[in-house]
Amino acid sequence: MSKKRIVLTFPGRLVDQPITYHLIKDHNLMVNILRANVTPKEEGRLVIEIGGNKKDMESGMNYLNEIGVHVQPLTQEVGWHKDRCTQCTACISICPSGAFVVNRKDMSVSFRKEKCIACELCIPICPYRAVEVNF
Repeated sequence: MSKKRIVLTFPGRLVDQPITYHLIKDHNLMVNILRANVTPKEEGRLVIEIGGNKKDMESGMNYLNEIGVHVQPLTQEVGWHKDRCTQCTACISICPSGAFVVNRKDMSVSFRKEKCIACELCIPICPYRAVEVNF
């Protein structure tokens, strides 16, 4: 099984369509929505992690292209500069995915990149600019 993180951008005419349902049901894919910005009759955007075998992934990507959904890889990621971090823990409570964690024994902060969904909530909250977006 392969997995990848992608960004789906779809026109307003598709916002009320069950796109993720069809990816799951018709194309046998595992879909995890990491971030969504969907407003009726406006362009929508989903950041998803999608998984399945190669044939199903190809079938699902073809489906998205056929209905007019723009698919692109998630190319931005959050970078953490450990040397700038003062262990203030401001990022811990704001992080929805649990990418930032605190070790309670020594109260040190660590960053688990694989859990990050690039929501960017941690960037403005960090007073020492230890967090940034890398494109």
